[in-house]
Amino acid sequence: MMDCKKALEESSGDFDKAIEILRKRGLATLAKRAERETSQGLVVSKVNQDGKTAVMACLCCETDFVARSDDFVAAARVLAEHGMVCRADEGIDEVLQTKVAGKTFNDVVTETVSKTGEKIQVGDYARYKLSGPGLIGIYIHFNGKVGTMVEIETSDDKVATTDSLKQAALDIAMHITATNPLGLDKDGIPADIIAREKAIYADQVKNKPREIVDKIVEGKMKKFYEESCLVEQPFVKDDSKTVAQVLEEAAKKAGGTAKIKRYVRFEVG
Repeated sequence: MMDCKKALEESSGDFDKAIEILRKRGLATLAKRAERETSQGLVVSKVNQDGKTAVMACLCCETDFVARSDDFVAAARVLAEHGMVCRADEGIDEVLQTKVAGKTFNDVVTETVSKTGEKIQVGDYARYKLSGPGLIGIYIHFNGKVGTMVEIETSDDKVATTDSLKQAALDIAMHITATNPLGLDKDGIPADIIAREKAIYADQVKNKPREIVDKIVEGKMKKFYEESCLVEQPFVKDDSKTVAQVLEEAAKKAGGTAKIKRYVRFEVG
């Protein structure tokens, strides 16, 4: 409030000039704090009315105090709105240049910096659009610092609208938030990580006969995939089932089939 008052006084009551003064101060603050860490912030999301398009984004700042401030929370919500109309489905630069009501999100960042005095930046951004029958599940942890958006394909639209599939989508998003899998399945894990794990396991039993080494490595990799691949992981709410089995059961109850197409998990810090 004091900054706004000073800007109005400086501009002799000219509102537009006052805004320009505040923006310049925000840019100056950003320049001064360019090297600062932005390890705090919020994960936000937005779903359009028909549920076929959803956005998840992460706005970062320096301290938890600012992350909980009204100005920062408002900016984070505006980020989700800009993400919904952005020309691209991913890319921080694209969402920064997106305009809503004549204002880019870059402008919003600059204005918020002038109010909070901290470095603020977009950490992540992604938008999902359904291309066929399915639904999008979103879960953001109560602290607002980590969240997941998951797209699930279904055999038809009717299956996607059932309570069992909606609950499964929410539960799987929550599961991903909690476990942070390395990939959706084996194909989703980078080849260099798989090679590294195999080398580590082989080195642990390098003094044994080759055929024994191969069997041990195979067994350890099976365990690795169970722990690291989303569809193979034991479900957090019932570890007697895998995530794939939970989704299969929910889809069967709904009278159809379903599979996970993709997901993103964003975390502040």
